Amino acid sequence: SFTSFSQVGHALALQPQLAHAHGGGCIPAERAALLAFHKGITSDNASVLASWHGHDCCRWRGVSCNNRIGHVIKLHLPNTSPDLNTYGDANSLYGEISTSLLSLKHLEHMDLSMNCLVGTNSHIPQFLSSMENLRYLNLCGMPFTGRVPSQLGNLSKLQHLDLGQGYSEMYSADITWLTKLPLLQYLSMNGINLSRITDWPGTLNMIPSLRVINLAACSLDTASQSLPYLNLTKLEKLDLSENNLGHSIASSWFWKVTSLKYLSLRLNFRANWLFGKLPDALGNMTSLKVLDVSATNLNKSGNIENLCSLEVLDLSKNPMIGDIVVLMEGLPRCARGKLLELNLHGNEFTGALPNFIGEFSSLSMLDLSCNNLVGSIPTGLRNLVHLTILDLDWNLLNGTIPTEIGDLTSLVSLDLSENKFSGEIPTRLWNLVRLTYLDLSMNQLNGNVPTEIGALTALTYLVIFSNNLTGSIPAELGKLKHLTILSLKDNKITGPIPPELGYLKNMVGLDLSNNNLSGVITEEHFANLKSLKGIDLSSNSLRIVVDSDWHSPFSLQFADFASCQIGPLFPAWLQQLRGITHLDISSTGLVDKFPGWFWYTF
Repeated sequence: SFTSFSQVGHALALQPQLAHAHGGGCIPAERAALLAFHKGITSDNASVLASWHGHDCCRWRGVSCNNRIGHVIKLHLPNTSPDLNTYGDANSLYGEISTSLLSLKHLEHMDLSMNCLVGTNSHIPQFLSSMENLRYLNLCGMPFTGRVPSQLGNLSKLQHLDLGQGYSEMYSADITWLTKLPLLQYLSMNGINLSRITDWPGTLNMIPSLRVINLAACSLDTASQSLPYLNLTKLEKLDLSENNLGHSIASSWFWKVTSLKYLSLRLNFRANWLFGKLPDALGNMTSLKVLDVSATNLNKSGNIENLCSLEVLDLSKNPMIGDIVVLMEGLPRCARGKLLELNLHGNEFTGALPNFIGEFSSLSMLDLSCNNLVGSIPTGLRNLVHLTILDLDWNLLNGTIPTEIGDLTSLVSLDLSENKFSGEIPTRLWNLVRLTYLDLSMNQLNGNVPTEIGALTALTYLVIFSNNLTGSIPAELGKLKHLTILSLKDNKITGPIPPELGYLKNMVGLDLSNNNLSGVITEEHFANLKSLKGIDLSSNSLRIVVDSDWHSPFSLQFADFASCQIGPLFPAWLQQLRGITHLDISSTGLVDKFPGWFWYTF
């Protein structure tokens, strides 16, 4: 009708007035509440709140408002430092969560994760339970202590609740308050001690809206409770890793949850751990994409042929002794082109790696390390062109390193150490220009270190020790500007150390010991090694000649010059090596008396 159209038009005309009735910015009372919160921040080294000035708080960093009426609906201030493992780094906000936030009555989203806003008593503030419009609350990684307040059950609109603390001093003896959150989809309480709670599955089963449950490292001792009726039909992710589960893995309640896409049971530390065989019911979980049962006590993989959606499979660190071919033939054929990660590290598998490994064409990570695999690397491996990580170390593999590995140009990490590979290092390895990690140590490789190694400019870790390498150290190593670790020890390398190694300003550890190196080392070799913490040149025929007034660019913690020539006079440059914890200058030709400063410096 005409009347209804008029009403709609009148409402639309009023919207700009509503949005700007308070002067064009956020509502003054809410701006004042945010400023009061700011006042409770005692440290903001990363200048997270530097934009919190001016009239319109809706433009401040981490603050979002409803476009129509101007109310603050979102406070998003997580610490997202790239090196952050837990709270408390230099970029954290320190201080407290001010009660002024109660004035933000329309607030729906609050994320203060990985900060240190714990106030004086370090407890989760109970006043948060009065913010009844919250739909999203993330306090993950904040170092709270004490009991989880059951009053959080008042937040009946919550859909996302993250209280995960890593390893904290928080606990809860009763989580029945969670049943008052009928809309809850995401729950994380990882690291919170829940050991006093017996029927935690029964409680969570009363919240059918749940899609994610993270109870990792919660000191849970069992998951074998019986659920007469399963309500968790929407559950997609379940993380019970790092607990104390100690019963038959087949008796766990969650095998009925066929909607699961992610299941992690890794690192359950109880003496008898989860044990036995994966149940046949696993075959019904056809939506499963991630299955991590590493470091339990699993002895058989069970029937997983129907898991056609599988993308990540981690069976590592289990006593699954047997033929690697049998295990791989049991993997779902329908997932061979979908599997992205396969981790069988430390299972003591035997036999030769089958050539049909090449059918797992989407793999980005393959870890078969710490087994008893024999034979050569199959040619089928060349088909794994998406591999970024290939780890075959600690096996009994032999033959030459196949040149086809040079075709896996996506590789970032390659570890073939502690095997029985022989022959020369194939020059096609130097096609792997994305490599940051290369370990070929403890094999029977011979020949030279190829000069083409200079093409691997992304390398940070290069280890080829304990082989039979000959020839000289290529000057091209000086092109590896990002290199932090270099070890060529225990080979038969001859000739001088190229001064180009002195260009490696990011080098932390250098080990060239136990070779047949000769020649003179001068200040040029050390010129730019500003990051160097450890050096081992022992068991060579090197002579170190450094001026007495030379100023070291580094601060060493470990130095071994045994059998190098640094005498006959005691070198004055050693006086600069303050703070060193290990120094070996035995058999270095010193006939001079130890100067007095030596005993005060070391």
